Amino acid sequence: MNKPHKKLKVWQLAVDFCIIIYNITENFPKNELYGLSMQMRRAVVSIPSNIAEGAARYSTKESAQFYNIARGSISELDTQIEIAFRLNYISEIDKNKLINLLNEIDRLLYGLWKKSSLI
Repeated sequence: MNKPHKKLKVWQLAVDFCIIIYNITENFPKNELYGLSMQMRRAVVSIPSNIAEGAARYSTKESAQFYNIARGSISELDTQIEIAFRLNYISEIDKNKLINLLNEIDRLLYGLWKKSSLI
């Protein structure tokens, strides 16, 4: 079954970003297993999940709502990346790479949201 979201570049990048975040949080201290690492994993999985749900909707208004939720998860993850950096769980170089990729996903998602919300 070929779903429409799988054709979206933003969805593909968001799934790739999930793998990156999962790999990075694997190296967090074990006491963060149910803390920051789990929060980051939930937020990052929410991004492609909501893109997929939005792409499956027939109403552009509904699609825009799910794309907007995904954008909220991007902001949440941006904050969590900053916290991880300040706790010295990730380097400044890794932080910058993550933020750059997150900004690219956000830029593409904003375009999709704008198209769906017809503004």
